[in-house]
Amino acid sequence: MRDLKDWKGCPLPAPVTLEGRTVRIEPYDRARHLQALWDAFGGMEINPLLRYFTQADFGRIEDFDAWSEAMIKSGWVREVIIDRANGKAVGMAHYMRPDAANGVVEIGGIAHGANMSRSPLSTEAQYLLARHVFEDLGYRRYEWKCHNDNAPSKRTASRLGFTFEGVFRQHMLSKGENRDTAWFSIIDSEWPDIAKGFDAWLSPDNFDAEGRQKRRLEDIRAEISKAGAA
Repeated sequence: MRDLKDWKGCPLPAPVTLEGRTVRIEPYDRARHLQALWDAFGGMEINPLLRYFTQADFGRIEDFDAWSEAMIKSGWVREVIIDRANGKAVGMAHYMRPDAANGVVEIGGIAHGANMSRSPLSTEAQYLLARHVFEDLGYRRYEWKCHNDNAPSKRTASRLGFTFEGVFRQHMLSKGENRDTAWFSIIDSEWPDIAKGFDAWLSPDNFDAEGRQKRRLEDIRAEISKAGAA
């Protein structure tokens, strides 16, 4: 744990552009990204995709627009994920609920279009977003929360290196029903080894000619942890 005697807090997350090998993260711009995200999410297929989001289903793009503007006004910092191969928007994520005084921020409101499936895009996007929080902004704790019924999100959090911390029962209402929320986190002392794992997994050497991974991210991270303990 870092020495906190002279802790001054962290800057609030702000819209940022982050460059990776396969993706670019860029701040949401309504004029450029609203229709692009709606299309990436499949139009009205956005509702099954966002089934675990708390808002009511969208009936049209105008509803998605109104919700987006409300969330951004409430403090969500929306980042759009761009596929560098074709320049198209393929997903979004948000920095949420920052506690700058204590160095805590959440990543949430994550949605990936079909073009991100079975590719390194989502993993690199999450790496870039986490690296910015820890290495550029100096945060101590990075949170991931999801509906406890959302098994894919929980698997993704664990794969990315977040530690499961428990379930907050009756945490909120979601679409008129109870939501128990699963909490995960990465803390700053864990980040260096987690970052090494991302770097190794994202290396072009870790993919065959068809783009399939050679080693799983979890296995790479376990090897790094074992080497550090030896």
